[in-house]
Amino acid sequence: MPVRPFQVEPTEISGLNVIEMKQVSDERGTVRELFRSSDMEDAGFALARWAQVNVTASRQGVVRGLHGEEMTKLVTVVAGSALGAYLDARRGSETFGRTVTVDLRPGRAVLLAPGICNGFQATADGWTEYFYCFDREWQPGMEGVAVNAFDPALGIPWPLAIDGSDRSLLSEKDAALPMLADIVTA
Repeated sequence: MPVRPFQVEPTEISGLNVIEMKQVSDERGTVRELFRSSDMEDAGFALARWAQVNVTASRQGVVRGLHGEEMTKLVTVVAGSALGAYLDARRGSETFGRTVTVDLRPGRAVLLAPGICNGFQATADGWTEYFYCFDREWQPGMEGVAVNAFDPALGIPWPLAIDGSDRSLLSEKDAALPMLADIVTA
């Protein structure tokens, strides 16, 4: 019975970590531990509780984000695959403006510190289910920052080309987000 242990890999952005979930596979399939508080604590993450959990279903090519609310997030896909894109938009951070991408699949998650922007593009044929855990409940107008996912200065290598005016692939709200330079000068 193959067991893959829980592992944490830091990224180039301070406060952004890729997590390989513990999983156990046998002839019946696979069990993945999406979250185990003792593993997180042992890795140095103090996560008392999740206040909200969401799942989005997105068809191939859809882009959501980049959103950086003032909350800790744990994100992964539970079905399908996605390219996760992350931007450090925290003013004063030593990694401000840096982007990291992560190929997401079931069993690989990303833990984000408050203020790091999160976005993704669904890459699987059919549908991708993207799973979010928040340590605060999302509220309209809550503190944070959002940046246009197609800002050329970010250099995010989106794997699937999309028409930014196609509202079935990119929301009007996300298409209208400012560029990072506009936020810096605001």
